[in-house]
Amino acid sequence: MTQPQAFYSVVADDFAAVDGIIKQQLTSHVPLVEKIGDYIISAGGKRLRPLLVLLCGRALGHEKEDLRLLAATIEFLHTATLLHDDVVDMSGMRRGRSTANALWGNAPSVLVGDFLYSRSFEMMVELDSMAVMRILSKATRVIAEGEVLQLSKIRDASTTEETYMEVIRGKTAMLFEASTHSAASLAKASPELREALRAFGDHLGVAFQLVDDLLDYRGDADTLGKNVGDDLAEGKPTLPLIYTMREGSEAQSALVRRAIQKGGIDDLESIREAVESAGALDYTASLARDYAERAIACLSDLPDSEYRNALIELSQFAVARTH
Repeated sequence: MTQPQAFYSVVADDFAAVDGIIKQQLTSHVPLVEKIGDYIISAGGKRLRPLLVLLCGRALGHEKEDLRLLAATIEFLHTATLLHDDVVDMSGMRRGRSTANALWGNAPSVLVGDFLYSRSFEMMVELDSMAVMRILSKATRVIAEGEVLQLSKIRDASTTEETYMEVIRGKTAMLFEASTHSAASLAKASPELREALRAFGDHLGVAFQLVDDLLDYRGDADTLGKNVGDDLAEGKPTLPLIYTMREGSEAQSALVRRAIQKGGIDDLESIREAVESAGALDYTASLARDYAERAIACLSDLPDSEYRNALIELSQFAVARTH
């Protein structure tokens, strides 16, 4: 996978090794498992979660190869959630191409997601670290709770900003946090550094999801690799919509409320204009920058190194990106 950002290049060898572990661990005597697993993993994506594992571990001076296995384990966990999410959301496009459920159907996608979850736990056991097991098993549970909470709020126009933050902390930030926290635990960092890196992952994950939700109204499908307006189509009350209902004019608030309750993207252009003119996108972007700054502040006690610099650059990229 080629990435232009410098924060990938400092762990390029590790990244190549992680790819090798992923391919090796995908093997199954059931051809369809390999076919679907390979399809979704080969789509690439940003691979930010394994990147966080590698950067945090190396920043703490951890040179052992078990860090690569941890990074691959995290990617398997993430990929399993993607397979399940696409079925739940009935998504037809991810990372610029058809989703697995669009190609093979829901049942195989769910079951291969289960395979990837199971494989990730086998890999976790191989790491032989009860501390890492504790972090990742809790993360898996919290992510599921976050997804169920989000599902329960579909088409609920009364969803508050507080509930929205709880959703994104569970469904997105938790795996960022688990990536940085587990790397610090594997590296046997001090309790203070473990906590600092755990908080770093949480803040970065929140910033990342805020930008994702912002781009649902400011991006374009070709750049994003997904359908713009997907969240609105599914009736998901994300922050730009919640803010517009709270702070926008009576007409803007009513428009957004109806769109959430109805679902679909018939009014997408009107909604885009409403969230922009109500200041919702600027508010969301400002909050994302605030969380990115909080994340960077958590790195102050890390030794100065190219890995620490890469973590700072990654935090800045998380909020400056357009996809």
